[in-house]
Amino acid sequence: MSSPVSRRRMTKDLSFSQLAWGAWRLRNSSDIKNTADILALVHACLDAGISTFDHADVYGGYGCEAYFGGALAKAPELRSKMEIVTKCSVALVKDTRPDHRINHYNTTKAHILLSVENSLRNLATDYIDMLLIHRPDPLMIADEVAEAFNELHRMGKVRHFGVSNFTPSQFNLLQSRLDTPLATNQVECSVLELAPIFDGTFDQMQQRQTHPMIWSPLGGARLFNTKADPTVDRVRPVLERMRDKYNLPGIAEVAIAWLLRLPCQPVPVLGTMKAHRIADAAASCGIQFDRQDWFEILVAAQGHSVP
Repeated sequence: MSSPVSRRRMTKDLSFSQLAWGAWRLRNSSDIKNTADILALVHACLDAGISTFDHADVYGGYGCEAYFGGALAKAPELRSKMEIVTKCSVALVKDTRPDHRINHYNTTKAHILLSVENSLRNLATDYIDMLLIHRPDPLMIADEVAEAFNELHRMGKVRHFGVSNFTPSQFNLLQSRLDTPLATNQVECSVLELAPIFDGTFDQMQQRQTHPMIWSPLGGARLFNTKADPTVDRVRPVLERMRDKYNLPGIAEVAIAWLLRLPCQPVPVLGTMKAHRIADAAASCGIQFDRQDWFEILVAAQGHSVP
């Protein structure tokens, strides 16, 4: 049976799977004990049609990339079947980074180049499909970032570039210095975090005819929190009804399908470390939300009717 997961054209010569898998929990998951478990998870993603793998140098205290890369080194044939995204610019205080006195951001050319060298080594690959600036840096010099991007592209170490958590104006500033288009903006969005839908972030992506990536598409698991939360208490019953109506495995898949209905055609990043949940998530791609059903969820999330 073919997977319902389709492709998103990010640039003229790069496409991502409609869903991506994110590595931020890789080092602290009880489901992942060794490289064999990582490879099993990678195969589960690929079998489901999910070929885009999202990383960042700081995930797992600078440990997730190497953990993943150790598994990839044992099955190098998998590299050509996937797209690897990673990020830099967040500088955390860690024993492995003794020069960091305080958590901060660093978008200097030297830091970007060094981060990419570390990521290439840790991920056991000789190129990165897309590099993102992880967080906006108030000291960012756009021309310096552009120099780093141009050098990395010229050397063949990074194919494409994007940003993460940028406002539209921050995106435009960096884009104004680049010869090639930024390919995405990865931001937080879910039925519990609606800001990018209304603040111009997703409008910009649609205008530019590219696709945002979405982190925390399930609201950081708040949808499943049993503690009192007025928004969750409003939204969850509606998601449960939609789960039954659309014959989806659970409310997580409804929440993802709701995001996929957005006209900017985003790429939600999954955080699960369980193979069966990856297969379930793929089912989200096989339905088309009725417009009024979509707005029923929006109204529940906002707590008021549309004007």
